[in-house]
Amino acid sequence: MAPERWRRLLSWEGLLVLILLVVLAFNITHASNFLTVDNQVNLFQLGIEKAIVVLAMAFVILSGEIDLSVASMMGLAAAIVAALFEQGVPLPVAIVAALAVGALFGLLNGFFVAVAGLSSLAVTLAGYVGFRGLAELLVQDRSIGGFPDWFTNLGQNGLIGPITLSILIFIVLAVVAVVVLHRTGFGRRVYVIGNSVPAARFSGVPVVRTKMAIFLISGLVSALAGVLIAARLGSVRASTAQGYELDIITVVLLGGVSIFGGVGTMLGVLLSTYLVLNLRNGLVIAGVTGNTQTGIIGLLLILSVLAPNLATRGRDRLRRRRADLSLQPPIASAEPALAGAGPEEPPLGSQRGAAGG
Repeated sequence: MAPERWRRLLSWEGLLVLILLVVLAFNITHASNFLTVDNQVNLFQLGIEKAIVVLAMAFVILSGEIDLSVASMMGLAAAIVAALFEQGVPLPVAIVAALAVGALFGLLNGFFVAVAGLSSLAVTLAGYVGFRGLAELLVQDRSIGGFPDWFTNLGQNGLIGPITLSILIFIVLAVVAVVVLHRTGFGRRVYVIGNSVPAARFSGVPVVRTKMAIFLISGLVSALAGVLIAARLGSVRASTAQGYELDIITVVLLGGVSIFGGVGTMLGVLLSTYLVLNLRNGLVIAGVTGNTQTGIIGLLLILSVLAPNLATRGRDRLRRRRADLSLQPPIASAEPALAGAGPEEPPLGSQRGAAGG
């Protein structure tokens, strides 16, 4: 096998493919209808809103930041749609309002992180609590439903065969994310910022504008996912999408994106998305309860943070060891003197001098 193929096989994406094959083999052997189109569509449909937000979260983490408020924003957007519809506001207007709120709060997160210089962990943790609190104010302890049929049909029924609107949106956004991250200047700026903010500023990269755009996208995409989950479920509670941030962050980190930013590919994120969806399905087939599933996903989150760091440290130590060995002077081999050899002869010039004397 060519060296390039070996490198691909030993890459993080290659490891994900191997793990995915193992999970697929388990699911196929334990569920006869696993590979059917309907089952695969249903597999995506149950976690499609998370998968959509994963695409935006990948940009956030690649830039060296974190957004813990995405699931709360999903719940807030769904609550805005439900509350406004209950008050008699036309549903399309309610949807636009929810998306606008998502973009506005995302931009606000970006302002506090990029302009005010606050930690994204602290800022989005405040959003995690605050957005969920706003959703509880709007919905309280009720479950708001009764949406028009056209809205619930978009979330539950297929548009192209069994493929729903949410899956189509995910496919379109996935293609856009791959192109933007790996083929545009914006994507290159995200990598540069994630590697080193001072170096990015020194290189003329608009760090503030880029980070604000990333958080705006994160808020807008999360709000869109909240609207889609309201359509799929047909009703909204204040706890809608609660706890989703664990799965979303796990998928991104498991996809090979470094928690410190600057490292990772969208291919790895997409492979990880499909892997986690199949893993969830396999755990259900095996009869694993929901709490245990959450614990397993949490363990995956820890491993996805530790494994790349340990691998990087191992490679660095190996590289330093090789460099140290290459810098050491060669050891001169002392050849044993020949038995019976006489004294060392004087130089030729000295011999001539002695003869002339």
